[in-house]
Amino acid sequence: MTVARLSGITYYPVKGCAGTAVPEATLTRAGLPGDRVYAIADEKGDPRWQGGDPALALITPELTEGELTLRAPGRDSIPADSADVHAWLTDVLGVPSTLVRCPAGNGGRLHLVSQASLDALNHRLAARGATPVPMDRFRPNLVVDGWDAPHTEDGAARLVVGGTELAFTEETIRCAVTMVDQRTGLRSGPEPLRTLADYRRAADGGLAFGAYFEVRRPGGLTVGDEVTVGTR
Repeated sequence: MTVARLSGITYYPVKGCAGTAVPEATLTRAGLPGDRVYAIADEKGDPRWQGGDPALALITPELTEGELTLRAPGRDSIPADSADVHAWLTDVLGVPSTLVRCPAGNGGRLHLVSQASLDALNHRLAARGATPVPMDRFRPNLVVDGWDAPHTEDGAARLVVGGTELAFTEETIRCAVTMVDQRTGLRSGPEPLRTLADYRRAADGGLAFGAYFEVRRPGGLTVGDEVTVGTR
């Protein structure tokens, strides 16, 4: 019997921007430390997202001891507390943009996707002659490898991972962000949404892929930890 294990941990210091993969983390009741604690806002103060601004994927945040630095191809890095950070973002994205703090972070949610789910999707993509997509199209916080059945995450009432316990809250409804190539910052649809529409319709009509969990028992987790499932 295959043992399921945690194969990836990623947090996203700035909503919509590139993530930071780490080998271990300590979860709190609020979720993954440093996850989505900043956002980039438009002229109205609304957060920008990759569906409308795919070039966000090219901005790489680095959060070190509470200090945020932003990087982008072909530009000097800039500290988040620089007076020029808003001009820097505006130049990178080509539209007026400001960096803002998100007091609630990610609201304690952890986004989890299994490798089995991605493998099943890519099998369908290959069958229709489309190019497989990498895991980063779905921007998960946690990746689990070793489950035999795809979408096991949908039916897991709880997960025990390392010293933590997670509880299922809801399926993840996908949007246009999944069509953005995270390496180029360009939209390359209609996949994977077109194929997901064939077999992953949720009750509300959205396209479900992956699931959200909340932290029931804080603690440490490490890539390679065994993942134990408790069903509903």
